[in-house]
Amino acid sequence: MKLVTYQRNGEARTGALVDSQVIDLNNADSNIPTDMIALLNGGENMLDAARRAAESGAGVDVDSVQLLAPVLRPGKVICLGLNYRAHADEAGFEHPKYPVLFHKAATSLIGHQQPILIPPGATHVDYEVELAIIIGTRCKRVSEANALECVAGYAGANDVSEREWQFRTPQWTTGKMLDTFCPLGPALVTSDEVGDPNNLDIKLTLNGEVMQQDNTSDMIFNVPFTVHYISQICTLEPGDVILTGTPSGIGGTRDP
Repeated sequence: MKLVTYQRNGEARTGALVDSQVIDLNNADSNIPTDMIALLNGGENMLDAARRAAESGAGVDVDSVQLLAPVLRPGKVICLGLNYRAHADEAGFEHPKYPVLFHKAATSLIGHQQPILIPPGATHVDYEVELAIIIGTRCKRVSEANALECVAGYAGANDVSEREWQFRTPQWTTGKMLDTFCPLGPALVTSDEVGDPNNLDIKLTLNGEVMQQDNTSDMIFNVPFTVHYISQICTLEPGDVILTGTPSGIGGTRDP
């Protein structure tokens, strides 16, 4: 199932993307929340209700609505750096022994085809395609073996970065957490549809040209280990977003 948050008459609503149609889940079943985090908090029973609604509800063409980030204002947006072997190599870093963590602000999130706003003074902005993990079940110190049970699904993400600001200090967050610097979506694809998250092709194009292309199998720290590791540090809650790092080919390593 592909879950979306979209805007209708100025209101954010939860929906299911079925082919080219968006099914309003709350219209189909008034028990389904209009907020994605509330929906995820409902657990498997609520996801089952959403599946039934997606099969029976009336839809509108996806091109007639504005898609927002699938999850609005999550409690956490946690990111991994240097998590693809080829990217660490191109950047001149040793492969990390532990996940390199930083964060983006909740206000960084935007939806599919919403504009990225370049702030005044920013001169070195470029892209990082990433697989995003969306947490579905509250977890703390979850084992690696059970970590995927805590994942609701996955989404595409772009860890937009201002490179000069990023490297002003040893901590990268200044160049990462700017408003609109994390396009997410267009949908949250539930885990049952994704299959193995450690064997997914990932690609970014710019003006029709392929700039990044790899497979998540090149990750140094795979999806279950990442969820396990972060849950040792902080409690993960439904709607939390984890960006799993970018493959090689970022603009910052290109000339020009």
